[in-house]
Amino acid sequence: MNYDLKHSSTPLNLSIENLSQAIFVVNRHAKTATNPRFLYKLKQEALKKLIEEDKAKKVGLHFSGNPKNSQQQSDVLVTCGRYTFHIPPIRTDFTELPHLGKLDNQVRNPKASLSLNTAKTILQSYTGILETDQHSSSKKPEHQIYKKPVFKKLGERY
Repeated sequence: MNYDLKHSSTPLNLSIENLSQAIFVVNRHAKTATNPRFLYKLKQEALKKLIEEDKAKKVGLHFSGNPKNSQQQSDVLVTCGRYTFHIPPIRTDFTELPHLGKLDNQVRNPKASLSLNTAKTILQSYTGILETDQHSSSKKPEHQIYKKPVFKKLGERY
């Protein structure tokens, strides 16, 4: 965590502009992170809370640029301040929102001047979600005992 944010006596500025910048920075870093699950969860929960508070608005559906297993997949376009984001749709989005077709690659978000640590701190204080060390349980033990391979004769069972 950033030293200035930890030890500052002033509370974080949770304006729509700061929150949307923080979401933008977290989203940009999540795309290249080795374990992006927490960053995407932070983004999605912050946007969900902003939509519930009427500080962000769902605009419509876009075809996804990178569909998973299907030929076509849609994402919800959300505007928050001067920024736009995509989140996964829920069932009611398909009936309530207009479909905007393909994503326009000419539209870009403005640059943000926040560090990742500052952005994470802002979103964590806004959503209440804290980062836990989830991927530590999937690591191999440091000192693994070597076991000799077992070979069986053809047609034999162990």
